[in-house]
Amino acid sequence: MPRHPDEPDRVMPAEPAPEGAVHPPREDSRQPTTPLRPQTTNDETGSDAVGPAPAQDEHIAAMQELEDRWRRALADLDNLRKRHARELERERTVERSRTAAAFLPVLDNLELALSHADADSGAVVEGIRAVRDQAVNVLELLGYPRHAETGVTFDPARHEVVGVVDDPDVEPGTVVQVLRPGYGDGDRQLRPATVTVAKRE
Repeated sequence: MPRHPDEPDRVMPAEPAPEGAVHPPREDSRQPTTPLRPQTTNDETGSDAVGPAPAQDEHIAAMQELEDRWRRALADLDNLRKRHARELERERTVERSRTAAAFLPVLDNLELALSHADADSGAVVEGIRAVRDQAVNVLELLGYPRHAETGVTFDPARHEVVGVVDDPDVEPGTVVQVLRPGYGDGDRQLRPATVTVAKRE
């Protein structure tokens, strides 16, 4: 039948589709879809997809080797320190024994002099003087010579002044008397000589 121009279009009901037919999608229900990325296989990705790279393996091996060498060096250093301590203590023991053995004859002669003290006092004095000379010789052999010289110029490295005397017959600053001998020189000095010196003008 004829349609009035102002009358809106009427949608005719669609005929039902036969059973089993596929309905096309509606225009308003079509959504944009993201294309699927093709899956890659191990052959396409290479060796990066399977385990660490060879360079990383070499780096780890080098670090392990350095650590092993460091630990061995520490162990060697500790063993060297212990061996050095043992050798040093052994050398000290040997030197103490050698020094003590050098003084044994001095003690023997002192005992011999004391055993003759009642027989002759003059002989005892001579014997003690001989023992003193023997002990001085032992110290000199060990590297500590005796210094008891008078009439020499005062040396602050070798003398320790404990008194000053007024003696016009000697030069000022001259050693007049040695109260206690000194032993050794320079870095090997056991002690300086204790002296009195002439007064300076």
